[in-house]
Amino acid sequence: MKWIGRIVGVLVGLLLLGVLILAGLVVFDAVFGPQTADFTNVTYPGADGTELLGYLAQPPGEGPFPAVLMLHEWWGLNEGITQLADAMAAEGYVVLVPDAYRGWLATQVPRALFLRLTTPEDEIHADLDAGLAYLQSLPGVDTARIASLGFCFGGEQSLQISLRQPENLAATIVLYGSLETDPAALQPIQDQPLLGIFGAEDAQIPVSEVQAFEAALNSLGAPATVTIYEGVGHAFVKE
Repeated sequence: MKWIGRIVGVLVGLLLLGVLILAGLVVFDAVFGPQTADFTNVTYPGADGTELLGYLAQPPGEGPFPAVLMLHEWWGLNEGITQLADAMAAEGYVVLVPDAYRGWLATQVPRALFLRLTTPEDEIHADLDAGLAYLQSLPGVDTARIASLGFCFGGEQSLQISLRQPENLAATIVLYGSLETDPAALQPIQDQPLLGIFGAEDAQIPVSEVQAFEAALNSLGAPATVTIYEGVGHAFVKE
């Protein structure tokens, strides 16, 4: 039976090697990858006094303009989300992208997963609430026309901030984010327009969950439009 012990030893060794490789990727990404500060241009105070980072894109003119709180994917505040903010600003919106990870950023899945699992949810919520307060304070922003919009992790957070602050948001846009399917949980936004965009091939947000979300909104009579696009999976909006 010694061969069984050898096999177990090899498997344990491979497992440890895999763990070391993943840890190395996380550290390498953190040390040598891009930093959130490379893509931000504003700061504002958090509820605990921390100086938070954000990216602000504004259209020309004095306004007042409608505004969007744009919430990034699980990678963090990166160049891609700033480009989307710029594109929306060119259409006449003031756009703030708040940093949910307090300066940390990922380019590889292990690092992104690490950030998502180790950043306290209460801290994320408080920091995004601070971002909304900062957006409301800006001259030229029509505070009666602010929407939340988010992708993936940000899609989940877009829904959650609207549930926390329905009085401060005029609309909610969720792109393939995790959802609430209990009508009672969705009651705070039952009178608020909502747009949901999802992919039929998305393994992370299955169609059954999207349909349950839509059914819950419909049961409340919410003015919601939920669209499932065929032939696409998760994170299909690129520009």
